[in-house]
Amino acid sequence: MTSPPSPARWHRRPVLRFTILVGLLCACGLLLLVAPPDLRAIPDMVDRLGPFAPLAAVGVGAALLIVLVPRTLITVAWGALFGPLGGAGYTLAAALLAALLGFAVGRWLGRDFVAARVRGRLARLDGWFSRQSLLGVITVRLLPIGGFGLVSYGYGTTGARLLPYLAGSVIASIPSAFGYAAIGSAVVSPGSINWFAVAPATFGLFATAVIIWRWRRSSRPTTGPA
Repeated sequence: MTSPPSPARWHRRPVLRFTILVGLLCACGLLLLVAPPDLRAIPDMVDRLGPFAPLAAVGVGAALLIVLVPRTLITVAWGALFGPLGGAGYTLAAALLAALLGFAVGRWLGRDFVAARVRGRLARLDGWFSRQSLLGVITVRLLPIGGFGLVSYGYGTTGARLLPYLAGSVIASIPSAFGYAAIGSAVVSPGSINWFAVAPATFGLFATAVIIWRWRRSSRPTTGPA
């Protein structure tokens, strides 16, 4: 009869999983520096796949986001291949899939470790993520605090709820998806750029300012009558 695992062994498992998560992120970052993806081979792949190209665009886009390739680069490339609307649509689908995968990996590998060790202000921050609404997720996604994939992994280590996280991740990606896809389309078809191209610089900036202002206003303590 085998004896049950010792408490010390169970205690080490969250540490081991978190170590794997950190190692995974470091490996992805190192891979991008040593062997950045060559997107020049993608047009040939699209031609060979024919009607299955959109499905491949979503899958490949999600995989690239998961290994921390910047979403801007992918969106511009997809816009050049599929046009402004197709490029934006496939990029958003890839973002949804990558957000789900990154969240799942971060939750499984890092949540137990983080939940057992956060104290003080970090505990309050984790509580804020746990209570976070759709607006809060959009706010975090629009802030320049990290790449799409990195933020996805980070969200998994918090107590954030899945549905508001996924919805907010996609909504926050919409302005830049259409804008950069339009830019990518204009690169291969000069003169075709349209108003979508200015979305990241206008709507995204405006939405970020409004969301932060409303969030800060709602977080101020209210004072009663004297």
